[in-house]
Amino acid sequence: MSESERVQQFNRHVASGGKVEATDWMPEEYRQAVCRFVEMHANSELMGVLPEREWILRAPTLKRKLALSAKVQDEVGHAQLLYRVAEDLGKPRQAMLADLLAGRTKFHNVFHYPTHSWADVGIIAWLVDAAAIVAQQALRESSYAPYGRTMKKICWEESVHILHGRDVVLTMMNGTARQRALVQDALERWWGPLMQMHGPRTDPAKDRDLAWRIKNKDNETLRQEFLTVYVPRIREIGLEPPDPELGQDDTGRWHYTEPDWKELYAVVTGHGPKSAERLELRRLHYAETQWVRDTVMAAPLAA
Repeated sequence: MSESERVQQFNRHVASGGKVEATDWMPEEYRQAVCRFVEMHANSELMGVLPEREWILRAPTLKRKLALSAKVQDEVGHAQLLYRVAEDLGKPRQAMLADLLAGRTKFHNVFHYPTHSWADVGIIAWLVDAAAIVAQQALRESSYAPYGRTMKKICWEESVHILHGRDVVLTMMNGTARQRALVQDALERWWGPLMQMHGPRTDPAKDRDLAWRIKNKDNETLRQEFLTVYVPRIREIGLEPPDPELGQDDTGRWHYTEPDWKELYAVVTGHGPKSAERLELRRLHYAETQWVRDTVMAAPLAA
């Protein structure tokens, strides 16, 4: 079988719902596309803990401190699982971390922004994680089988994180007027990044990740699903999204103010409000823990 025939057979296999294992033959373009997709996901899980990490010592109660610590631990664990998936595609974990710390690879836009109050913790865990899980649930059916299997575990834990965030938000909304104002303020600041999170509209016919079923839904479909589920829930508890254009037409489709895509591009390329600071914190911690990696890696050689 020629190379082109193998590629055509592979494309038919994934298009018909077939799965690809790490040991299977795959086109190099597919391997690189999956690796790039999973690597960015892993980066986002690792960097995503930093906005919430800032509030562990400032959590209002011991219960909240323990819950937030557990969530941060889960997210770091997700990053480790995803880096392992990407490693099987040929890129060493050390190289992925080096590229992240040098700013050569990306992580999701929402993790480049500052947090101003405890209400931000609730909005991140409830709505940012909800927007993420809309995409992650679709990834459970990814054509790359190791990624799909890993996403099943990640989605289960993310669903717990959403409940944690909702509980923080509901507690504050049932509190004082100042607490309710803090939640509304947090929602207004995070709404822009939330609407940008799934990315600009794309032509599904030209999206190779969709054709290969690395992912199963286009950006606008994901954004519409998020709005359909969560806008009613936001309004039900007395909050209002800060978009006067937000509304559904007779077909159920949501219309909204067009997100600032130039801001999204600037942020994900490392020019967000907290991009430099958070990458520098990661670099510092990586340098401080080098002795641990050296010790662990030296043990097999000594044995």
